[in-house]
Amino acid sequence: MNNPPEILVLGVGNTLYTDEGLGVRAVEQLASSYNFSENVTVFDGGTLGMKLMDHIVQYEKLIVVDAVLCGDEAGSIYRLVGDDLRKSLGFNNSMHQTDLVDTLIFCELIGNRPDTVVIGMEPFDYESMNVNLSPEVACKLDSMCDIVLQEITESGGSFSAK
Repeated sequence: MNNPPEILVLGVGNTLYTDEGLGVRAVEQLASSYNFSENVTVFDGGTLGMKLMDHIVQYEKLIVVDAVLCGDEAGSIYRLVGDDLRKSLGFNNSMHQTDLVDTLIFCELIGNRPDTVVIGMEPFDYESMNVNLSPEVACKLDSMCDIVLQEITESGGSFSAK
C-alpha cells in the first residue's frame, strides 16, 4: 500500500503591500475554513524566501499560492508549472522577488526538489501599503482557494470543512 505524498501548501507574499500578500491571505482562509489530511501542511511563508528551503525539501509536492504578473485582468487565476514558475514573484520591488525560484533550484541541487505548482492570481495593487486586499482581488479569493483545494485532492490529499 502506497503512502500518499507529503504536500506543502505554501502562501507567500508581503501582507503589508495590498495584493502582494494575497498568497498569505489565501492560506489563512484555507487554514481557518478546512481540516486537512495528515499528509497536507498549510504554511504561511511570507517573505522568507531561501529560509524556507529546509522546510520545502521535506515534501514531495509543493503548492505555492502567490500573486503573479502575467498581464491579464486583476483577479485572473493561473496554474503555473515548469518555466512559467518565473512569472510568480515577478515583482521588481518585492523583497521575495526571485527567492522562491532560487530556493527551488537549490533544492534540486541537493537532490530533493518537490514537484511544484503555483496557483497564482493577477494583483490589482501591489505597491500601496495596505494590509487589506483590493476589492478586485478579495472578491476572487474564494475561487482561488477552490482551485488550491482541487490541486490538493488531485495530489493525494483531502480536506473537510470545519
